[in-house]
Amino acid sequence: MRLRSTVLAFSFLTASAVSFSHLPEVTEVWAPLPPLAQGNTIDAASGYAVEAFGQGAYMITEGAYQALIVVSSEGVILVDAPPSLGLLIHHAIGNLTSLPLTHIVYSHHHSDHIGAASLFAKPHVKIIAHEMTKRNLEAVPHPTRPLPTVTFSDDYRLHVGNQTLLLSYKGPNHEPGNIFIYAPRQKVLMVVDMIVPGWVPYAELSLSTDVPGYIAAHDQILAYDFVHYVGGHPGRSGNRSDVERQKEYVHDLFANCQEALSLTRTNHTVLGAQALLGQTLQLNPGNVYAVAKLGIDISAEYCANVTNRKWLGVLGGADTFGFENAYAMIKSLSVDYA
Repeated sequence: MRLRSTVLAFSFLTASAVSFSHLPEVTEVWAPLPPLAQGNTIDAASGYAVEAFGQGAYMITEGAYQALIVVSSEGVILVDAPPSLGLLIHHAIGNLTSLPLTHIVYSHHHSDHIGAASLFAKPHVKIIAHEMTKRNLEAVPHPTRPLPTVTFSDDYRLHVGNQTLLLSYKGPNHEPGNIFIYAPRQKVLMVVDMIVPGWVPYAELSLSTDVPGYIAAHDQILAYDFVHYVGGHPGRSGNRSDVERQKEYVHDLFANCQEALSLTRTNHTVLGAQALLGQTLQLNPGNVYAVAKLGIDISAEYCANVTNRKWLGVLGGADTFGFENAYAMIKSLSVDYA
């Protein structure tokens, strides 16, 4: 068992207060990426790849982030504008059509997905987002993320020329305001920072602010009739199998973390948790945070190790963010569930 957070805490205590010169050399090597985690081939000259879904729908990626481009008979709809893509989106649109950009859709307010929107926000361009996304942007305003000009609360039908996007809000998951974007003609569904095709979720269940909502969103996604899935990361689109696979991973994590909590909270010899917690309290008299942290660390490490017996070598990053995903699940099980 490796209690990573405890080891890191000790490293910082022994490091210089004003210098990072005493930090240990980085030597950790993660498991090789499985085939499912491989992305599209990025063109060396242009710096991006375009994946065509047919009937005017395209995904652009530089290998880590994604945006959706929908070309209609009257103009172009752009969904998200990650800074890592920036002007590459301009080049991609120019290579696809001579029609102007007329609409931008924000999937949610996070800057890593819409932080280049100011490059495309001209007076004639409408920006559409959920009303909570607008509130989030108003709370932390920045010129790179212009405020939406059109907002909605539940559902919105965006019709431009011969193209239609159905926008829907189903409650908080990754964050409040994160919407479902569906192109019915092409059967393309985009829900950002939820499913990462071929990978386990990003750290702490994709940094989800509502873990029960995050778990429920898998079934909400599968309720759509889609062939192509755009998740915002990393280098390829997904399909129904990718969603079902991540749903299975998350449910395994849930069950294994439930078991870990049960073992940690008893005198079970599998983890020896009670002895470790007792020693921590002796070394840190009255520090209930130290005891609570160690309890979470022990449970999360056990959950991650058990889960990775099945998923290491199947999904990318199972070892890289296994502990952090288990940590988020342990915290949610402790407060959101009975």
